[in-house]
Amino acid sequence: MDKIHSIKQKYGIIGNNPVLNRALERAVQVAPTDISVLVTGESGVGKEFIPKIIHGLSRRKHNNYIAVNCGAIPEGTIDSELFGHEKGAFTGAVGTRKGYFEVADGGTIFLDEVGELPMHTQVRLLRILESGEFMKVGSSEIQKTDVRIVAATNVNVLEAVQNGKFREDLYYRLNTVEIRLPALRERKDDIPLLFRKFALDFAEKYHRPTVRLNEEALQLMANYSWPGNIRQLRNFVEQISVVEEQTDLTAPQISKHIPRNALVPISKNGSAASQQEFHTEREILYKILFDMKKDINDLRSLTLKMMQGKPGDIVKENPELINRVYEQSNLPNLDTVYSYQNPEPTNDFADYNEIEDFEYEDITDIAPSEEVLSLQKNEHELIEKALEKHHGRRKDAAQELGISERTLYRKIKQYGLD
Repeated sequence: MDKIHSIKQKYGIIGNNPVLNRALERAVQVAPTDISVLVTGESGVGKEFIPKIIHGLSRRKHNNYIAVNCGAIPEGTIDSELFGHEKGAFTGAVGTRKGYFEVADGGTIFLDEVGELPMHTQVRLLRILESGEFMKVGSSEIQKTDVRIVAATNVNVLEAVQNGKFREDLYYRLNTVEIRLPALRERKDDIPLLFRKFALDFAEKYHRPTVRLNEEALQLMANYSWPGNIRQLRNFVEQISVVEEQTDLTAPQISKHIPRNALVPISKNGSAASQQEFHTEREILYKILFDMKKDINDLRSLTLKMMQGKPGDIVKENPELINRVYEQSNLPNLDTVYSYQNPEPTNDFADYNEIEDFEYEDITDIAPSEEVLSLQKNEHELIEKALEKHHGRRKDAAQELGISERTLYRKIKQYGLD
């Protein structure tokens, strides 16, 4: 731990988070070797310190250390930047130029945002990792370089491999050892330490009093998600150090400087986004369960009424529940079954009329009553009058009655009107 403490002091690293300490320990362990290292973590967590620590503790510390932001170099010139070019290799190449891998020979090169490298550059990088060989753009001469490569990315490289945006063989060559740095929301206990460090730095820089926070304000800071991590926290402290006139700040005073859409509590086991998704899913689940409970209670009440009363009364008193049950079971609407209404025929209704084994009488036969029989009698008379009116033309009669022709045909058979 004394080694880790001295490294923190040398490189200005603040915090005692266990995940952060393990990352530093891993960097110390791999530094004396030449194996490739992949540093992972979200943007703004301080990944750039790891390659500096590795280089400073290695046998290469007296040679060049070069940091390259791969995402900031245009795709058309990145090969030239990394591997160099010969005179006349392309328009504007007025002379021979050394690339970063040639300049860093014997030292360390840090490839930040390595996931942004184009595929053709990945092939060249893989060759350096495997054999230490490369060729300048526009040259056929093979050159050798002895470079320690430390790469970093804030994207999921495995997903990029699956999507065909990153070579799988290059990923495994870079990822000989992986060092992950935690997000700031995973280091809630370190936030007050980082705040005080940045507040002192900016007070000295701008010749102003050092800003301080009360307990409520510190709690607000801990509950913020910090999507930009340490970089965002540093910018935040710089802002309030310059803008705020008072030095002792409260939660309401600093909350106006925090983006409102991210001011949400964070649990120790997850991010703000995951917590919000969890609450949303839980609310949906509760709603489904409550709806199911209500339907079960309604069905229980309906069953009891059917055992004690008349089916016709039950249908009249509970039309919405009856129809909802039948909709969920893909059966036709009971208003149509009992002919209380004459809605326009639907495709679902027509489909069930094609099933020969389906008989509506089975429903009414459960508990026949005088009311149901009177309905059947009225239905019989209406069908008979419609057929007489249209001189036996079933299509016209069905249209007059507001039912499908198939239904009319079945009713004719049911009442013996052939």
